Amino acid sequence: MSVRRKGATPSQLETLYRDRFEHFARVASAICRDVDLGRDAVQAAFMTAVRRRRDYRGSGPIEAWVWRIVVNEARRLAREPQAEAFDAESELAGNGHSEDPLDLRVWIAALPERQREALFLRYYADLEYRAIAEVLGIEVGTVSATLSAAHQTLRKRLEEVRR
Repeated sequence: MSVRRKGATPSQLETLYRDRFEHFARVASAICRDVDLGRDAVQAAFMTAVRRRRDYRGSGPIEAWVWRIVVNEARRLAREPQAEAFDAESELAGNGHSEDPLDLRVWIAALPERQREALFLRYYADLEYRAIAEVLGIEVGTVSATLSAAHQTLRKRLEEVRR
């Protein structure tokens, strides 16, 4: 009988870093609203994961555990004063609309934080609802409701443009 060790191995984290770095960076950049800050967030998150690798309990996928660290680090960096975040309002023309009426980036930026993060984790990171719930610290049903609300808002914007 083999005994399962607690914690993540450096090898597991290195493999995850090599295989999924760009996915992590895209989502972190979207949260930070800055490509360089997003990449910095991923670097810092993996340093944290390596330092805290024994905290991984093995109760879920290691990737979901790392995603939570990445998202938290991206949120932290996005709040720092030196962060020059993408401002949806500054991208809008005087009439409250983007110069490009189909600028999905502006539409997504205008969503509430949880909706934005859920969208990024689902469609950029390609995570399942259960993993998104774990990363965001919410219930699976809340993930479904959050994505539904985001889709509804984006659908409404699209319908407005079509008129």
